[in-house]
Formats: sequence, C-alpha cells, structure tokens
Amino acid sequence: MSVLGLDLSTVTWRKSSYSNPDGGNCIEVADDLPALVPVRDSKAPHGPALVFPAAAWASFVTAVKGGGWS
Repeated sequence: MSVLGLDLSTVTWRKSSYSNPDGGNCIEVADDLPALVPVRDSKAPHGPALVFPAAAWASFVTAVKGGGWS
C-alpha cells in the first residue's frame, strides 16, 4: 500500500489495546515511521490508511486517555 508516496507494505501494524478480540471495531497503527503514524481499519488491511504527524497523533491519544475528546 502506498499513501502520499509512502510505501506502507513493510511497516509493522499493531492493533489497539482496546480492540475487540472478536474482530469488532478495531484500528491498527504502525510505529515504524518516526515522524508519521499510519492508521488503518484492521478489518480492511488492504484498504486506505490515514497518516498523521506523530505529534498530532500523540496529542489525540493523550486527549482520549484524559477524556478531553468531547
């Protein structure tokens, strides 16, 4: 898969720790790219991925963990 000229075929994807083990609503992220965080739907691994700047993703995760996402 290529996103914005990035080859994501070699990255290592990991499921969210909050994912449903039965294959429910799951996302996967790749940690291989230092400045970017690709995110995809685990049910569609060959589908599109969203790519976020690492700092923006870190802010999002911090806000969600702190309940500040409303």
